[in-house]
Amino acid sequence: MSDQRHPLSKKTNRQAVNAFLDQVRKTPATVSAGGQGRLIFALDATASRAQTWDQASELQAEMFQIASAQGGLQIQLAYYRGHQEFETSPWCRDGNTLLARMSRVRCRGGLTQIKRLLEHTIETTRKHRVNALVFIGDCVEEPIDVLCDLAGQMGLVGTVAFMFQEGHDLAARTAFAEIARLSGGAYCPFDAASADQLRDLLRAVAVYASGGAKALKALDNRNNPMAHRLLAQLPGG
Repeated sequence: MSDQRHPLSKKTNRQAVNAFLDQVRKTPATVSAGGQGRLIFALDATASRAQTWDQASELQAEMFQIASAQGGLQIQLAYYRGHQEFETSPWCRDGNTLLARMSRVRCRGGLTQIKRLLEHTIETTRKHRVNALVFIGDCVEEPIDVLCDLAGQMGLVGTVAFMFQEGHDLAARTAFAEIARLSGGAYCPFDAASADQLRDLLRAVAVYASGGAKALKALDNRNNPMAHRLLAQLPGG
């Protein structure tokens, strides 16, 4: 369960967001012209995640909407909960379908299964390229070295991990940051006070997965501040 005794200051949170955007800037866009990006949207659905699950359900719909103008985005929902329960959805091309699936899920107590998630991501991308894994969670209850090895394998197959941490658990922070680094992705913490930033960051990642810098320019034209900050750091931006 997350430790809520030390909330992020606005300054610390902004630094984290800036660091996240800097890492996304360094991540190469791999979607071919006319192609459609593929993204695994994964969440910890154990008991401590109930409130954030509802928030994520709303955010994923916006990810589809903003990416649709640039060739679209296929998203697979993945989550774990309870006793060794790990579920994945078929690939979805619209937010309503995925939202319907998410609305039927209820969080249940259980241990984390990040190892299983990373193994699934690697196996999936070896069959058909997955551009990115987005994960939202608050703790890690697995050996970090095992997770780091799998993250390195993700980097080798070309799937980057964008790791979002709710709360301030130090073990989770270390593990999430290493998974992001070894896969070539990025890590960013968030809390209730930065929900809007999480929304914009997720939208920026979704657009980047669906069309790279060109798609980000379209998002920037809609006055998205996070897209503007990201675009300014891209080569030729």
